Amino acid sequence: QVQLVESGGGSVQAGGSLRLSCAASGYTDGRYCMGWFRQAPGKQREGVANIYTNDGSRYYADSVEGRFTISRDNAKNTLYLQMNSLKPDDTAMYYCAGGLMRYSVCLMGPAEYEFNYWGQGTQVTVSS
Repeated sequence: QVQLVESGGGSVQAGGSLRLSCAASGYTDGRYCMGWFRQAPGKQREGVANIYTNDGSRYYADSVEGRFTISRDNAKNTLYLQMNSLKPDDTAMYYCAGGLMRYSVCLMGPAEYEFNYWGQGTQVTVSS
Protein backbone atom coordinates (compact mmCIF):
# COMPACT_ATOMS: atom_id res chain seq x y z
CA GLN A 1 0.00 0.00 0.00
CA VAL A 2 1.51 3.30 -1.12
CA GLN A 3 1.15 6.13 1.35
CA LEU A 4 1.83 9.82 0.79
CA VAL A 5 1.99 12.35 3.62
CA GLU A 6 2.38 16.06 2.89
CA SER A 7 3.74 18.75 5.18
CA GLY A 8 5.10 22.28 4.97
CA GLY A 9 2.07 24.35 4.11
CA GLY A 10 1.27 27.60 5.85
CA SER A 11 0.60 31.29 5.43
CA VAL A 12 2.99 33.69 3.74
CA GLN A 13 2.93 37.14 2.22
CA ALA A 14 3.12 37.68 -1.50
CA GLY A 15 6.68 37.37 -2.73
CA GLY A 16 7.58 34.90 -0.02
CA SER A 17 8.60 31.26 -0.21
CA LEU A 18 7.46 27.92 1.14
CA ARG A 19 8.70 24.36 0.71
CA LEU A 20 6.26 21.48 0.69
CA SER A 21 7.34 17.94 1.48
CA CYS A 22 5.71 14.61 0.67
CA ALA A 23 6.95 11.50 2.47
CA ALA A 24 6.30 8.41 0.36
CA SER A 25 6.28 4.79 1.42
CA GLY A 26 5.17 1.41 0.14
CA TYR A 27 6.39 1.44 -3.44
CA THR A 28 9.52 0.38 -5.28
CA ASP A 29 11.23 2.82 -7.58
CA GLY A 30 10.27 2.34 -11.18
CA ARG A 31 8.14 4.00 -13.76
CA TYR A 32 6.51 6.27 -11.22
CA CYS A 33 5.37 9.79 -11.87
CA MET A 34 5.24 11.89 -8.71
CA GLY A 35 3.53 15.22 -8.74
CA TRP A 36 1.83 18.11 -7.02
CA PHE A 37 -1.71 19.26 -7.64
CA ARG A 38 -3.59 22.16 -6.10
CA GLN A 39 -7.21 23.10 -5.64
CA ALA A 40 -8.41 26.57 -4.79
CA PRO A 41 -11.92 27.15 -3.35
CA GLY A 42 -14.53 26.89 -6.09
CA LYS A 43 -12.02 25.74 -8.70
CA GLN A 44 -11.03 22.42 -10.22
CA ARG A 45 -7.93 20.63 -9.07
CA GLU A 46 -5.01 21.43 -11.36
CA GLY A 47 -1.61 19.91 -11.92
CA VAL A 48 1.34 22.01 -10.81
CA ALA A 49 4.50 19.97 -11.36
CA ASN A 50 5.61 16.39 -11.95
CA ILE A 51 8.84 14.44 -11.77
CA TYR A 52 9.56 11.06 -13.37
CA THR A 53 11.33 8.92 -10.80
CA ASN A 54 13.49 6.98 -13.26
CA ASP A 55 15.48 9.93 -14.53
CA GLY A 56 14.29 13.05 -12.71
CA SER A 57 12.72 14.70 -15.75
CA ARG A 58 10.28 17.42 -14.79
CA TYR A 59 7.06 19.04 -15.94
CA TYR A 60 5.72 22.42 -14.79
CA ALA A 61 2.43 24.13 -15.41
CA ASP A 62 2.81 27.48 -17.16
CA SER A 63 1.43 29.29 -14.12
CA VAL A 64 4.34 28.19 -11.91
CA GLU A 65 7.21 27.80 -14.41
CA GLY A 66 10.26 29.68 -13.17
CA ARG A 67 8.88 30.10 -9.63
CA PHE A 68 8.36 26.53 -8.39
CA THR A 69 10.86 23.67 -8.36
CA ILE A 70 9.96 20.01 -7.89
CA SER A 71 12.62 17.65 -6.59
CA ARG A 72 13.01 14.26 -4.98
CA ASP A 73 15.37 12.85 -2.37
CA ASN A 74 15.66 9.16 -3.24
CA ALA A 75 17.42 8.27 0.00
CA LYS A 76 14.58 9.74 2.05
CA ASN A 77 11.77 8.77 -0.37
CA THR A 78 10.57 12.34 -0.12
CA LEU A 79 9.17 14.65 -2.77
CA TYR A 80 9.55 18.42 -2.46
CA LEU A 81 7.99 21.50 -3.98
CA GLN A 82 9.99 24.67 -3.49
CA MET A 83 7.70 27.63 -4.09
CA ASN A 84 9.24 31.07 -4.56
CA SER A 85 7.78 34.44 -5.51
CA LEU A 86 4.40 33.32 -4.24
CA LYS A 87 1.29 35.14 -5.38
CA PRO A 88 -2.21 35.32 -3.87
CA ASP A 89 -3.37 33.19 -6.83
CA ASP A 90 -1.20 30.37 -5.50
CA THR A 91 -3.51 30.05 -2.48
CA ALA A 92 -4.90 26.52 -2.51
CA MET A 93 -4.84 23.10 -0.93
CA TYR A 94 -1.79 21.31 -2.31
CA TYR A 95 -1.81 17.57 -2.86
CA CYS A 96 0.99 15.12 -3.48
CA ALA A 97 0.19 12.37 -5.98
CA GLY A 98 1.87 9.32 -7.46
CA GLY A 99 1.17 6.77 -10.14
CA LEU A 100 2.70 4.32 -12.57
CA MET A 101 2.69 5.76 -16.06
CA ARG A 102 4.79 6.19 -19.16
CA TYR A 103 7.47 8.88 -19.28
CA SER A 104 5.66 10.71 -22.08
CA VAL A 105 2.44 10.88 -20.09
CA CYS A 106 4.15 12.15 -16.94
CA LEU A 107 5.94 14.92 -18.79
CA MET A 108 2.77 16.11 -20.53
CA GLY A 109 1.07 17.07 -17.29
CA PRO A 110 -1.28 14.14 -16.77
CA ALA A 111 -4.82 14.42 -15.47
CA GLU A 112 -5.90 13.42 -11.99
CA TYR A 113 -7.16 10.00 -13.04
CA GLU A 114 -3.66 8.97 -14.15
CA PHE A 115 -2.51 9.07 -10.51
CA ASN A 116 -3.33 6.17 -8.22
CA TYR A 117 -2.16 7.53 -4.89
CA TRP A 118 -2.89 10.80 -3.11
CA GLY A 119 -1.91 12.53 0.08
CA GLN A 120 -4.34 14.28 2.38
CA GLY A 121 -3.33 17.78 1.31
CA THR A 122 -1.63 20.76 2.92
CA GLN A 123 -2.97 24.32 2.84
CA VAL A 124 -1.00 27.18 1.35
CA THR A 125 -2.31 30.72 1.86
CA VAL A 126 -0.65 33.73 0.26
CA SER A 127 -1.77 37.19 1.36
CA SER A 128 -1.30 40.38 -0.62
